[in-house]
Amino acid sequence: MRPDIKICGLTTPEAVDRAAERGASHIGFIFFEKSPRHIEPDLAGKLADRVRGRVKTVAVTVDADNDDLDEIIALMRPDILQFHGKETPERLLTVKAVTGLPIMKAFSVRDADDLRRIEPYIGIADRFLFDAKPPVGSDLPGGNGVTFDWSLLRSLDEGVDYMLSGGLNKDNIAEALAETGARAVDVSSGVESAPGVKDLQLMDEFFAAIAEASRQGTLSGSVK
Repeated sequence: MRPDIKICGLTTPEAVDRAAERGASHIGFIFFEKSPRHIEPDLAGKLADRVRGRVKTVAVTVDADNDDLDEIIALMRPDILQFHGKETPERLLTVKAVTGLPIMKAFSVRDADDLRRIEPYIGIADRFLFDAKPPVGSDLPGGNGVTFDWSLLRSLDEGVDYMLSGGLNKDNIAEALAETGARAVDVSSGVESAPGVKDLQLMDEFFAAIAEASRQGTLSGSVK
């Protein structure tokens, strides 16, 4: 079974359209000024409108305050809120209660202890996203193009719903899926020709690699 596929950090109509055409289940817009993929809420809303109802739209934030979230929700109208900062379980509960939107909580992973940090969020986050720990000196919590040890995910309880992220590209996605059995994947820098610049050919090749893995039956690993 093909996984959910999220193309994240979109900023142009061409990239949004191509993601939808190739069958992305989710597209992500990043609201974090330090990121080369940062986008303003009004433009994100216009881009989301191009595929609304066909693809789930995700607003990605990093420790956003209430005013910022209100603006993003009003102008973009996301289907899902993704939190990539140090948000507490209590913070996420409050946001869910106020907005009524499902929440994806991202965690950076380097070792088994990092995965244990999800425990207080189980039952609060609707889905987790596991990314690699950023390299030393990086200001970005994600989108750094580095992977982590996928075998760590074998320790997760079968009921933990997660999206695999971190350094995925056309060359390693089949291995990643075979190793983890992930039901959802997220790619950003792996389909870019430069930081923040989505490459339509690389996007096509990423989708093709997943389709080929599916045909060869390499997606039938231990499903998490």
